[in-house]
Amino acid sequence: MRVLVARCTVDYNGRLTAHLPEAVRLIMVKADGCVAVHADGGAYKPLNWMNAPNTLVVEEKETVEGSEMTDDSDNPGQKALGDVEAIWKVRNPKDEVLTITIHEVIAELNQEMGADPGLQKDGVEVHLQELLATEPTSIAAGLRLVRREYPTDIGPVDLLCRNADGQAVAVEVKRRGEIDGVEQLTRYLNFLNRDPMLRPVRGILVAQEIKPQAKVLAKDRGIDCVVVDYDELRGIESDELRLF
Repeated sequence: MRVLVARCTVDYNGRLTAHLPEAVRLIMVKADGCVAVHADGGAYKPLNWMNAPNTLVVEEKETVEGSEMTDDSDNPGQKALGDVEAIWKVRNPKDEVLTITIHEVIAELNQEMGADPGLQKDGVEVHLQELLATEPTSIAAGLRLVRREYPTDIGPVDLLCRNADGQAVAVEVKRRGEIDGVEQLTRYLNFLNRDPMLRPVRGILVAQEIKPQAKVLAKDRGIDCVVVDYDELRGIESDELRLF
């Protein structure tokens, strides 16, 4: 993990163009190659980012000073170089380019973080996953289990299923569905959709309750949300009075 606090401008050129004017921001380069630019606010979404796979090319101050990079089609928002410390160009296979022009490095840290063990599920989540694996049609009609704990490079997906049309479906099971769960499933989907034997992969977040903000983010990411009743899955009837 490489982390910079820097005064920078950021330009994106791809499906559209976007420009972030000069300001102090946090820049993160993760071990898998993902690059993200954050402001001092918001818990989950960067201002701009480039997922892996990508190519990062860094031009340091000496290289920049010796070049004539005042007119660059990759970052039309960039003006004269002036006090530029470095220029980062992050390019993905679709030829989308994220250009980070660094004017001042305030702090920098490089840290090897090692393999992450992932989130540890509590007893209810583990049992809920087991119940849903046994009866995947509780999630959606026609759903059938392929494998529990399907492995990816960033950790296992709770359930990999196929729907009635044969499409792969990645299911993330939580006791309480929150934004972190949506982000986690989004990362899994990014990896799974690289597999030609699986893609396109649909995502479903399953929980006993799902926060409104998580539902909004899930809809934006094309992820479905399903609320399930844990007691009902266990075969326990409700304590509410019934009329016969």
